[in-house]
Amino acid sequence: MAKSDYYESLGISKNASEREIKKAYKRLAVKFHPDRNPGNSQAESKFKEIKEAYEILIDPKKRAAYDQYGHTAFDQNASHTEFTSGTDFSDIFGDVFGDIFGNNKRNRSNRGSDLQYNISLSLEEAVRGIIKEVRVPTLERCNICSGNGAQPGTTPKTCSTCNGQGQIQMRQGFFAVQQTCPACRGKCKIIKYPCRYCYGQGRVEKSKKLSVRIPAGVDNGDKIRLSGEGEAGALGGSQGDLYVQISVKEHPIFKREKNNLYCEVPINFTMAALGGDIEVPALDGRVKLKIPSETQTGRLFRMRGKGVKSIRSGYQGDLLCRVVVETPVKLNERQKYLLKELGLSFSSQSGINNSPRSKSFFDGVKKFFDGLTN
Repeated sequence: MAKSDYYESLGISKNASEREIKKAYKRLAVKFHPDRNPGNSQAESKFKEIKEAYEILIDPKKRAAYDQYGHTAFDQNASHTEFTSGTDFSDIFGDVFGDIFGNNKRNRSNRGSDLQYNISLSLEEAVRGIIKEVRVPTLERCNICSGNGAQPGTTPKTCSTCNGQGQIQMRQGFFAVQQTCPACRGKCKIIKYPCRYCYGQGRVEKSKKLSVRIPAGVDNGDKIRLSGEGEAGALGGSQGDLYVQISVKEHPIFKREKNNLYCEVPINFTMAALGGDIEVPALDGRVKLKIPSETQTGRLFRMRGKGVKSIRSGYQGDLLCRVVVETPVKLNERQKYLLKELGLSFSSQSGINNSPRSKSFFDGVKKFFDGLTN
């Protein structure tokens, strides 16, 4: 079944402000929250729909990706990247409304911790995208007790002190103070016979292997969120998330600034003076660059569309080549003589005239410099 448009789900326009998005979500969340509609599967389904829409549209990066690519930007079959939304609707609802319905704090207290994994990429991998295999040390649900922390054959009992809330309320005059339950220590359950494998924690230390799809165009400091790939929650609590932090190595030729690439292109004196065509490197091969005559060192040439494609807007950056005129070294006496003659010609005539002698001389200098580069 095709997903509903996120803007239609929240009943807002495509140019709605952040405030309008929050206001629409609060109104609909109160109406369809499962705690307000017990046993109503349609209300729960509608709540998940508006929650998913809110998670995407309230985040500027995710909203830009949705506006550009629609639902395909968040395809959960694509390695659960940062645009993947989870299924535990209590977390974000609690962030917006606080503890209105009473059990959000308890749910979050058992949620597994989020993890961060740093991954290093070459510039080519960051620009083109790649799938990387990573191994992450984490806490996973105990297979022996199925995560409840009790010895097989026994069952945890709901804490009678806090009635499974994990907290107790202490009244002091007009004030009410909530404290962690001293009997279950906030775990909501009492385990009489702890699991011998996980010692009653419901989770064990393991290392898991994951395939992470790195989308094309990522840059230094970007993060990819893998929903539900963090630590397992205590005593059957929900999984945390894994955040993959991107670090791009320095490139020997190119320097990246946002979506543009910069490089230096050395040219010889003859090419700078007379002009010509040269080949310059690009990430997708070599491209031809026309050097006009009388080019000075430091001049920038822009090659449009040869940079990096933006992961957010789809805009293709440019390649900017800065030419550097190289000075020849290790000259012999004949070469030094020709250069001196050339210098005298420039100083006396402010350039080279069109006389046969000057033309012959400059042709000799051109052959000389061409010889240095071969």
